[in-house]
Amino acid sequence: MKPLDWRSYPGRLARFWRTSLQFRTVAITVILSGLAVLIIGSYIAISIGNNLFASRSTQVQDQARTAHNLAQDIFASADPAGGQGPPVELDSLAGTVRDRLLPASASAEGTTFAIMRTPGQQTLQSMQPISTTDFPQQAVSEALRNSVTADPTHVQYQSVRLSDGAPAIVVGSQVQVPDAGNYELYLVYPLSDSQGTLNFVTQTLLLGGLALVLLIGAVTYIVVRLVVGPIRLAAETSERLAAGQLEQRIPERGEDVIATLARSFNGMADSLQRQITKLAELSRLQQRFVSDVSHELRTPLTTIRLAGDVLYDQREQFAPSTARTAELLHTQVQRFEVLLADLLEVSRYDAGAVELELEPTNLVRLVEDAVDSMQPLAEERGSEFRVVAPGGYFEAEVDARRIRRILRNLLGNAIEHGEGKPIVVMVDSNESAVALSVRDYGIGMTSAEISHVFDRFWRADPSRQRTIGGTGLGLAISLEDAILHDGWLEVWSDLGNGTCFRLTLPRDHALPIVSSPLELPPDDSIPIEGIDHA
Repeated sequence: MKPLDWRSYPGRLARFWRTSLQFRTVAITVILSGLAVLIIGSYIAISIGNNLFASRSTQVQDQARTAHNLAQDIFASADPAGGQGPPVELDSLAGTVRDRLLPASASAEGTTFAIMRTPGQQTLQSMQPISTTDFPQQAVSEALRNSVTADPTHVQYQSVRLSDGAPAIVVGSQVQVPDAGNYELYLVYPLSDSQGTLNFVTQTLLLGGLALVLLIGAVTYIVVRLVVGPIRLAAETSERLAAGQLEQRIPERGEDVIATLARSFNGMADSLQRQITKLAELSRLQQRFVSDVSHELRTPLTTIRLAGDVLYDQREQFAPSTARTAELLHTQVQRFEVLLADLLEVSRYDAGAVELELEPTNLVRLVEDAVDSMQPLAEERGSEFRVVAPGGYFEAEVDARRIRRILRNLLGNAIEHGEGKPIVVMVDSNESAVALSVRDYGIGMTSAEISHVFDRFWRADPSRQRTIGGTGLGLAISLEDAILHDGWLEVWSDLGNGTCFRLTLPRDHALPIVSSPLELPPDDSIPIEGIDHA
């Protein structure tokens, strides 16, 4: 099995975040808890570190003062005459100080010391600097030496990091050596024990915080699962109800708010089921009534049409008023037959009993056939058809009978409202779709009228008489035919500039339409002979 691409993980995680309320709630709780634990733990660790440093600093300063006093006492006792006696043996004095300071400094593990001469002095004698073997010279900074020189009466200290990265405190003070002037005593106290304590506390806080966050996450997961479980069940039940499984219900357990929700949901589902069943039965009865009436009307209508045809054929033998009556009867019977056929088609759409008979069809030829059939009617109204087919692959899998019916309805509508101006029929295609448009340059429609143009029996101007025998159902049936093909039937219109209907059909029903090959609003920049686009 092919492994998943790691680059798909962020997208999958984002989808899981959007779709899972349980995961989102637990994640947010764990993140916020982790931030809270991190802030509190950092504050505790910093406070403990500061307290440890302050305590150790005070202790170190006390020890440094003791060492300073010890060294100063040794130097002072070596010259009881106050400089009036014989010169002091500084080398032996330095050894004495080193021997006395070593045990004193050994009380703090790892403590080292050094005695350095203060620079810039002219004295009778000079004592060699004293230091332990592992004294870190780099720990004594120039700033600390300047502070010791500037304030010889106080002990100065500074926190540093040794070469191995361990923290330490350097304490400096000034002592006076007989016949040798001023010297500086520096003691370095490592804080490894305090750092170890702080590391242990930090590690304990880290492990404890991590355990606390995991515990909070586990508790949140359990609580959210208890709450989200019934909600997920309600969502799944509602989806099944929406899919038509009206008998689905939520189990009712207990007396808490979730049980109340289940009871309310089930009550709503019962009410919806009753209403939907009632409406479905009423719709079925209505469709059955329309279908039955339409079928029952066929027999008397056929008889009336035959009788009317006989009268119509013999109208020249009648008086003028009787002949006109025969003509009106013939026209209205024909219109009644068309209306009855449209009503039957609408009833089939409402009942969901329509099936397509798909076959590869060339739309250019189909358009030419429809235009030829409507040509006499267009000539009567003074309109002229212009077919524009730029070229390309015009075949598509369609039900030719239904597409031809759409074309006849669109052409008839253009003739009816085109005011005798040319009518342009365009056909074009792209990789995903085939489209045709019917453009007239007649009266046009307002935006309010466009929103109702596909309504059944709707007319833009009720006072306007139909001159080509329309029933008011043509555009509604055309829209149903387009939807049945998974296509689009759209309209553009501008008052005074005409109307354009665009039908877009998929070349292959297994593939969706990406875009229509024809523009809407129509591209009037295309030069068409005999039409002024100004």
